[in-house]
Amino acid sequence: MNRQEAWDILCEHTKTERLRKHALAVEAAMKAYAGKYDGDEEKWGIVGLLHDFDFEMHPTEEEHPEKGVPILREHGVPEDIIHAVRCHADYTDAVPESPMDKAIFAVDELTGFIIAVALVRPSKNIADVAVKSVKKKMKDKGFARAVRRDDITNGAERLGVDLDEHIQFVIDSLKPVAAELGVAGDPA
Repeated sequence: MNRQEAWDILCEHTKTERLRKHALAVEAAMKAYAGKYDGDEEKWGIVGLLHDFDFEMHPTEEEHPEKGVPILREHGVPEDIIHAVRCHADYTDAVPESPMDKAIFAVDELTGFIIAVALVRPSKNIADVAVKSVKKKMKDKGFARAVRRDDITNGAERLGVDLDEHIQFVIDSLKPVAAELGVAGDPA
């Protein structure tokens, strides 16, 4: 499995730009963590691309991502990638074993939250997002209310990293793809 094959699967099953951008954000964070944990950057990135590929078809916890697993198998996706995809949702029976399994859970909600923080800044630029700003917004339950704050804090714990360090690491991982994500700044 290579990145293009994963991208093709994502695009076949995910039609909204918002969810594709989310996949790109999670891919970037996963590749960065692969570098930190001496993992295969392409494989970890593929997990990021595919983790929500079936969400538009199966948007409930009862179905996502489990109903997507057979589709991934039909496409020949390796079992370790499928297992990691299942680990991004703590309501499945998948037990996170590898750093890759733990990282996908840790970055999923956080990437979306950081992007939301960037988008409400006057500059709309991720370069202007600080850890302090992210943590302050985490306390505001009305802001990005669909984001599960516990997943963000539990994700850092699973990885065995300090929450501030984790937030900064993910912010930094998104900066190289800021233009693709729509958070490279508002052209004046």
